[in-house]
Amino acid sequence: MTLEDNETCDNHEEEMHPVASALEQVLDAAQRRDSLTVGVYESAKLMDKDPDSVVLCLLAADPEHADNVALSIHFTLIQAFCCDNDINILRVSGLQRLSEIIQSQSEPSSEPMDLHCILVSNPHNNPWKCSSLDEVFNYCAECRSRNQWIPFMSLVDR
Repeated sequence: MTLEDNETCDNHEEEMHPVASALEQVLDAAQRRDSLTVGVYESAKLMDKDPDSVVLCLLAADPEHADNVALSIHFTLIQAFCCDNDINILRVSGLQRLSEIIQSQSEPSSEPMDLHCILVSNPHNNPWKCSSLDEVFNYCAECRSRNQWIPFMSLVDR
């Protein structure tokens, strides 16, 4: 059995799910604290260097990415690493909304950002408390308690 064989904990409702709102707040706060790592390659470097600082891994893909074999391989390897290192994982769809959240505070660049993997870290030398992060953690734990190992969430465009 692989991680993909398990059902996902889903929130395909049209209105904003409370955990989706909490996730947006976490991303905003993490970006302001410079605790956000964006991109598959950049995330892999951080997880290799300091996996203990990573507290949440977002794997983002929309339905049109379902047949992307390279992305599936990256996701499988990242999920395995996160499971081995007790890092919460959350699968997310809604790359357009994710882009709006992340790029609203970043410097404009000519290259598009790789939003397929985003890490939230909480450095040991400067830890932060965030009730929204706790809400996301509780959602992940709730899904795992139902044997749904990789929770899923759709971010709704505004």
